Amino acid sequence: MRKVSLTIALILIIFKSFADEGMWLPLLLGQQVYDDMVKRGLKLTKEQLYSINKASIKDAIVIFGSGCTGEMVSSEGLVFTNHHCGYDAIASASSLQNNYLHDGFWARSKSMEIPAKGLSVQFLLRMEDVTGQLDSALGALSGIERAKKQSELIAEINRKYSDSTKNIEARVSPLFKGNQFLVFVYQRYNDLRLVAAPPESIGKFGGDTDNWEWPRHTGDFSVFRVYMNKDGLPADYAADNIPLKPKYFLPVSIKGYKEGDYSMIYGYPGSTNRYETSYGVKLSTDINNPSIVNLRDARLKLMFEEMKKDPAVRLKLASSYASIANYWKFYDGETKQLLKYHVYEQKQNLENAFRQWAKGKPEFENLFTEWPKVYDAWRPYAKHRIYLYEGVLGSPFSRFASTLVKLESDLVKAGVDAPVVKQDIAAAIAARKKFLESENLNSDQKIMATTCMMFYTDIDKSQHPIGFYEGIRNSYGDLKDPGTYKSWASAVFSNSFLLNDAKWDAFTRNPDPIALQADPAFAYAGGFVKNYTNKYDPFYQQFLVRNNDLSRLYLKGVMQMNPRKKMYPDATFTMRVTYGNVKSYSPRDAVKYDYVCTMNGVLEKYKPGDYEFDLPAKLLELAEKKDFGPYIDKLHNDLIVCFITNNDITGGNSGSPVIDASGNLIGLAFDGNYEALSHKIAFDKNYNRTICVDIRYVLWCIDKLGGATNIINELKIVR
Repeated sequence: MRKVSLTIALILIIFKSFADEGMWLPLLLGQQVYDDMVKRGLKLTKEQLYSINKASIKDAIVIFGSGCTGEMVSSEGLVFTNHHCGYDAIASASSLQNNYLHDGFWARSKSMEIPAKGLSVQFLLRMEDVTGQLDSALGALSGIERAKKQSELIAEINRKYSDSTKNIEARVSPLFKGNQFLVFVYQRYNDLRLVAAPPESIGKFGGDTDNWEWPRHTGDFSVFRVYMNKDGLPADYAADNIPLKPKYFLPVSIKGYKEGDYSMIYGYPGSTNRYETSYGVKLSTDINNPSIVNLRDARLKLMFEEMKKDPAVRLKLASSYASIANYWKFYDGETKQLLKYHVYEQKQNLENAFRQWAKGKPEFENLFTEWPKVYDAWRPYAKHRIYLYEGVLGSPFSRFASTLVKLESDLVKAGVDAPVVKQDIAAAIAARKKFLESENLNSDQKIMATTCMMFYTDIDKSQHPIGFYEGIRNSYGDLKDPGTYKSWASAVFSNSFLLNDAKWDAFTRNPDPIALQADPAFAYAGGFVKNYTNKYDPFYQQFLVRNNDLSRLYLKGVMQMNPRKKMYPDATFTMRVTYGNVKSYSPRDAVKYDYVCTMNGVLEKYKPGDYEFDLPAKLLELAEKKDFGPYIDKLHNDLIVCFITNNDITGGNSGSPVIDASGNLIGLAFDGNYEALSHKIAFDKNYNRTICVDIRYVLWCIDKLGGATNIINELKIVR
């Protein structure tokens, strides 16, 4: 009896350690969580946070693009988000003559706004629990049968709740590892226009050096406007479209805050895996993360070499480079923090407690007998998969060439005149056009050579495509010599018809599978893809299906162990609210980080002409005069640039509004701190901080730096 009591006590201790975390579904907050929000300082009702029948904060929050969050801030469709979320649109609107990345952009009237092609926002209309529908149909199914049936049911529900005539899209999200299912219904608006963006030297100030670090001095914001047609409905871009009238928009506060003040963040966190097992943690720290870091490090260095040489190349590669760099540093930090805080051992303790609880319960007692076998079966091939997708296909040219595998297969199976081949050709032409728009041949050729050699060196020889490396050795030399791969890659780029417009046009008019197979770029990419797909992907699919089944049962058991515990589901890029406080922290002995950083810190970091720490002349002039206008923080007698809170966020929350106790916008979330980069798997209540750009710095840049007082006049300012 005493052993059982100790087991339950251990479980409660482990879960209590996470009591301050949480990415909560606003529909399902529950009284316990809401009461805690009020205790922290919230002054709003639950209906003001989320309501289907009345306008509420949830109506101001949008999915921005494909992986960020934005918020409505005016009655005329203005949306704020991060600079890095709008980065691709800003880069696409730029040219060497009008380089908005470098110089910034400020639309002083609606007629100056620039259409952001391909960009959209989505408003959440409602969410509904459909668990009963799926559970009754899935029953006791498991494995492939369950996965297939679940996909069919989700597709059916998505169709039922969607309406393409109104741009309404529904997406079912499995929560708690498939123990709960909610359908989220969105309305998409496709006409977005760029309104304002600071120079890159502000929007990316600190670059990779300061990424994931505090103190941070980055003005990470951009401004767009959402348009609708004259009937008030979503529509593609048209010159006579009118600004959207949102159901709700956030007031903007320039009153400031102090340490300990309530903070709340709404948004769309992309993914977490807080209920991961010790086996998953070990796979990440031993294989997955180090492999990603090594391969991205190599690619970034080769891209940067070319970007330094030519402003045009820098502009072309800027968006891709920023995307790769962001999670290069993340995965490096995640591994270090998981090891530092002994998360593997923490997970083992929880699993040992679960084993004790599960004895005598047939549904659960054998989970941890089966689970090690699942990981043991996949582990020998895990590195191969990373090296394919982050290495071989880390070359943009190789990645494009790999998309032609389906065309080759259909040509062989169905013949040149088959309708499916015509569809494949049209898709290939579009893919090639998009690839060439962002391609830099010099850096890509080096990436192909380097990653091909890394695959040879780091992946078990028995897993290599048969005969591939022998062919390189016979034609180009020693496989341990980097020069061999440079010569080979040069030949690939010189001889591939995929890069030759005339030969490509001839091929698309008369597609020939033999000609495609003979192309050196396709032979390389296609060979590696088919080698993995045919031999090793089946192991990965088996791993996924079995791991998903065991995870679902494990979390079901965990919830049965703690029936009174209020638990939140992992992030799934669905709307969540997280609450906390503005808060400083001490990362190590004798070091204390303040909760704000100021313009004074920006000037301290300034390095004239530096890639990461240069600044516009006008900012320097205004800062030196302390011309901060109404945006100055009286407590610090300076302009607050960024601040930190202990809110729980992750990727996808970029651009999320930081909201005070009264529902006013006080900042935009844009980053986390290095000391807590284990947050996808394990939240650390002591060190976790969200880095936010202060809304007063945003407004100062728009007003004083950009002179776009028209934007300021649209906002509902709380003074």
